[in-house]
Amino acid sequence: MLSIYFTAGFPRLEDTLPIMEAIQAAGADIIEVGVPYSDPIADGPTIQESNMVALQNGMSLKKLFSQLEKMRETVQVPVILMGYLNPIIQFGIEDFCKKCQAVGVDGLILPDLPMQQYLDDYKEMFDQYGLRNTFLISPQTSAARIREIDEKSNGFIYMVSSHSITGAKADISGEQIEYFNRVKSMELKNPRLIGFGISDNSTFNTACTYSHGAIIGSAFIKTIKNSQNLSADIISYIRSVIQ
Repeated sequence: MLSIYFTAGFPRLEDTLPIMEAIQAAGADIIEVGVPYSDPIADGPTIQESNMVALQNGMSLKKLFSQLEKMRETVQVPVILMGYLNPIIQFGIEDFCKKCQAVGVDGLILPDLPMQQYLDDYKEMFDQYGLRNTFLISPQTSAARIREIDEKSNGFIYMVSSHSITGAKADISGEQIEYFNRVKSMELKNPRLIGFGISDNSTFNTACTYSHGAIIGSAFIKTIKNSQNLSADIISYIRSVIQ
């Protein structure tokens, strides 16, 4: 299973839906649409830069929802919004959830949303509007915490491959594989996708050996950054990963 992340409004403001359509056409299974934010703490330089460009282009949540209004006429794969709490709180939590439901968003990844705050303040509302929530785990996450996340969420479990920011890495280390095996052996109910450092066919296949699939972000952003033909370049890149 392959999930592709990109930043809405990058490289150009109106590229959002065409990029989604090309990702689907190439054979990816899930699309993660990044909501640009001025301080994306979990992200490396590539995604940080794409956030800044998108914001300079004029991207906002209001603009994003207008771009996604007719998404479901052409995009059938699951679509997840990934972003940070601040813009969503400013937009209004319930208004945000309503808009997600209206345009056909399936789930959310909010790296700075604490589990307890989710359970106390947001879970009921997310459930009401059909939004599955995904939490991140890392090699430092305890077994007890992983089991709590598995029990109390209903999306997939986002396995951060290493204790670092996002960004393509050369390969996957033995230490990372030990972590992948440790989590695999827990036999969790939610599917596990590995992200951070997945960039090509080799790292994708390795990740899939130990999980249900992988997430690619930075390497995809680099692919589209200077593209003269987005659709062709996206299809070529994704097919080279899943070949």
